[in-house]
Amino acid sequence: MLYGILAATTALLLSAVLAALLRVPATRARILDRRRRTRPVPLLGGLAVVIAVASVTWGCDWTGVAPLGDDVGGLLVAGSAVAALGLVADVWRLKTRFLVFGTAVAAACVVPYGEIGVPGGLLAAAWIAFVAAAFKGLDHADGLAGTVGVITAFGVGACAAMEVMDGLAVLLSVLAAALTGFLMHNWHPARIALGACGSLFTGFVLASAAVLTRSGHDLGSSAGVLFALTAVASADAVLVLLSRRLAGRALARGGPDHLAHRLRRLGLTPQGAVVLLAIGAFSGVLVGVFVHNGWVAESAVIWVVGGAAVVVLGLLKVSVYGVRRAVSTQVRTQLRVRNG
Repeated sequence: MLYGILAATTALLLSAVLAALLRVPATRARILDRRRRTRPVPLLGGLAVVIAVASVTWGCDWTGVAPLGDDVGGLLVAGSAVAALGLVADVWRLKTRFLVFGTAVAAACVVPYGEIGVPGGLLAAAWIAFVAAAFKGLDHADGLAGTVGVITAFGVGACAAMEVMDGLAVLLSVLAAALTGFLMHNWHPARIALGACGSLFTGFVLASAAVLTRSGHDLGSSAGVLFALTAVASADAVLVLLSRRLAGRALARGGPDHLAHRLRRLGLTPQGAVVLLAIGAFSGVLVGVFVHNGWVAESAVIWVVGGAAVVVLGLLKVSVYGVRRAVSTQVRTQLRVRNG
């Protein structure tokens, strides 16, 4: 217990310090999130999280304090490879399809085929890639990806602890601590962001860990639990995909069409939107943990799925495309009137 607290504290402090140190070189090298047009934010916060998680976790394994085991060690190696791919995307702007393909290949290397079979393993790999991409989408809002990541890490870590997967529980506790340290610099107004490096790494590790904890359970109940554990990220991705498809936009084309964007259109502050989505993430994770441990009936996940569907369909009606153009046109018209 004492070693776990020490490891988490070390990861938190290391991530916070590295995030502060990496702000300056990221700004000077113009490694910025340009989606935030009014204030471009440096993107190397994810690198701080990855370094903190990898160094502390491998340190625990090397000293024998908390041995990871082959499965968890392989997961961390694959996650680091995904983070490296994301770092390349942050620096050179790789296309989304390359990120998804690379993440899917890494996921295919960590799923437990022996316990869930080849078809189940391929489905799991696709789901891991989906969740990783969904977490990348959450990084558009200050504090959102990190907050949802911390909540999910605690939930999946609780499931791993109940399955006596000590190495996996250590990895997830260290990830939660590292994300907490990063959030010291990412809460609104953010001074640094996760970028593709950190968001893909976070989503990949969380989704892969959730799959490992559910190996040995039947596919139907596992699908419900996995969705509940990642409800906010999954709902956000589904909302974006539906919205862009219905609007005839390219799926890879960005836009102000995520959950947080739409909540802000409804009048919430940036902090308020994140808090509301964090409550939603906590509710889904709580149901997922309870169902996984057999404390409530498996049918409880239906409430999470239904709630997510209602939110997605409701927010789908919020107009988000063409707003900037309409606003700029209105401003130009007013200027013409004033100038006679």
